[in-house]
Amino acid sequence: MVITQIEGMMGQGVLHTIDFWVIGAYFLVLLLVGFWSSYQANKKKQDNLFLAGRSLGWVPIGLTMWGTNVGPSMLITMASSGVLTGVVTGNYSWYAFVFIFLLAFVFAPRYLGAKVQTLPEFLGRRFGALTQSLLAWYTIATILISWLALTLFAGGILIGQLLGIPMWESVLGLVVISGLFAMAGGLKAIASTNVFQMALLILVSALLVVVGLHKAGGFSALYEATPGSFWNLFQPNDSPDYPWLAILLGYPIMGVWFWCTDQSMVQSVLGAKDLKTGQRGANFCGLLKILDVPLFILPGIICLVLFPEIKATPDKAYIHLVTNLFPSGLIGLVVVTMLAAMISTIGSALNSLSTVFTMDIYVRKYKPAACNKDVVRIGRLVTLFGAIVAIALTLAIDNIRGIKLFDIFQSILGFIAPPMTTVFLFAVLWKKTTARAVNLVLSVGSLFSLGIGVLYLWVLPVADGYHWPHFMMLSFLIFCALSVFTVLVTLLDKKKDGPTQEVKPVRYKTDAFTKGMWAFLILIMIGLYIYFNGH
Repeated sequence: MVITQIEGMMGQGVLHTIDFWVIGAYFLVLLLVGFWSSYQANKKKQDNLFLAGRSLGWVPIGLTMWGTNVGPSMLITMASSGVLTGVVTGNYSWYAFVFIFLLAFVFAPRYLGAKVQTLPEFLGRRFGALTQSLLAWYTIATILISWLALTLFAGGILIGQLLGIPMWESVLGLVVISGLFAMAGGLKAIASTNVFQMALLILVSALLVVVGLHKAGGFSALYEATPGSFWNLFQPNDSPDYPWLAILLGYPIMGVWFWCTDQSMVQSVLGAKDLKTGQRGANFCGLLKILDVPLFILPGIICLVLFPEIKATPDKAYIHLVTNLFPSGLIGLVVVTMLAAMISTIGSALNSLSTVFTMDIYVRKYKPAACNKDVVRIGRLVTLFGAIVAIALTLAIDNIRGIKLFDIFQSILGFIAPPMTTVFLFAVLWKKTTARAVNLVLSVGSLFSLGIGVLYLWVLPVADGYHWPHFMMLSFLIFCALSVFTVLVTLLDKKKDGPTQEVKPVRYKTDAFTKGMWAFLILIMIGLYIYFNGH
């Protein structure tokens, strides 16, 4: 059966025998690294499965954060955006350094000072058990939809393009492999394998760009063959795709939520051995984000110049470039690279899902005296259940037609973000914020934000002629409304019931090396934004 499937895949003309040998060798190495890392971990401590015993160094932290962020949707959609609009979607990568900085110096000191394992636990200490429960369930839903289902859907599309197999087979394979790491080794295994995975991702994608640029006649020839607007990060405000004001105002709402309050992204920093290490790890992630544009957007632009017909099917740009420029063996390496990104994202999401449910719901609410064995067992059962639910959601998404994956993904993020961003910013920056205000934003405010999202995407879509602001501008306006609501409820709240526990940040003095790393990153970003405008 397996041989028949392989022969069928090879018949598609994409993968050959040597490619399958490369893929097989990679998976063997990946499994060995993951399980060896798990075996070496100190399993006597409860938090090792979830936070790697708080022993992560800054290199694994940065690679894990970047690897979690760089999922299959990045590989597909950013190359696709390169075909259609050039480098403008690089804002989603380069603008992020501002919010990674906020994570390192505003949020992380408070998270580590509170010594929490999850972000719902953090707000629970500030505002009580109800807040923690609301945020735990909100986080679980977010992980299932935005991290697992959408990522698996993108991965299914990608593997389907490569191997010619049905969506359900692609998704099942990804879940099984990723689940093995999440259940067997937790964050330690994921972080350890990321060092290998991300190094491979950089090398293979960089090689693709080098070969592509050579075929196109160099960067100057590529620049001359494309519209000048392709090289601007800021587009006119009347741009239907990415107006500059929507990006400037709307992305911070998404950025704070994604980089500072999302369990999947923050978990690596929570696993740092100290604050200094966490700050350096965040900085390293910011530096790696610079690579997103040349590694993921530039291939799309190159593909457009070399193969202009790709404009009709932009989602296939990355794979089209690979299969036309790389020989057998190297194509296998690209497949491995993409699988590594998928496994990283899915594995980290499954681990975060397990952590939130186990620590914020099971242990806190149902079995506070649970032993380490029970905690690990429940965590693994949740991982399995979450994987099954994610598969079901993915197959449901597969039946949606007429909406591009990138638009679905970014729009959903835009409507998920405002309640979380509002709650965390007020929790961290305004001591007077009450539990009632936070709970109302998490419940009523979430329904309000997601309800607008449903209207925008399905009930009254722009495609049917309905006039809406850009979804990023909508995200900003929703955040403003929820912020005003939070202030009013807090000021009118007669009980004044928050906070229940003062969370003091870790006292620290930033060392010269850490300051230098961040100064270097800031200068690079300023230079990039100056260079990629005015064309």
